[in-house]
Amino acid sequence: MVAEKSLITDEMKKAIGVRSQPVTYEIERGLIRQFAEAIEDANPLWRDEAQARKTPFGGVVALPTFLRSCIARELEEVKYPVERGLDAGSEWEYFLPVRPGDTITVEQRITDFTEKKGRLGPMLFETIETAYVNQFGELVATQTSRGIYY
Repeated sequence: MVAEKSLITDEMKKAIGVRSQPVTYEIERGLIRQFAEAIEDANPLWRDEAQARKTPFGGVVALPTFLRSCIARELEEVKYPVERGLDAGSEWEYFLPVRPGDTITVEQRITDFTEKKGRLGPMLFETIETAYVNQFGELVATQTSRGIYY
């Protein structure tokens, strides 16, 4: 019996762990407010300093979803031996609040490739981790994204 050729190429294996170029964002109070308004979230924690000071956060903080607006630079292009792909979702883990005046540096890296046999044939699964770090070098949040290619 002949073993099937792996979808995971040497080029893909070499791409695992390679970080994107960092990009840094200055977090402004007005941007936090605009983001909250855009998604119609009236929570005073995102908009009203006087009210936010009464909370355990001690002042205005960014909505957790605000970090979606802090986009990482693209990773080096890796050619996949399949043509179609789809977003398989992402998971977020939050460690610290993001505050007005913070600078957030974003980097991403491929952490894994796996493959499985599906009804339509071989499938390739890609996992990318994005890290959000503040100006003190503290990890604020991570996003783990998955893609499926077939």
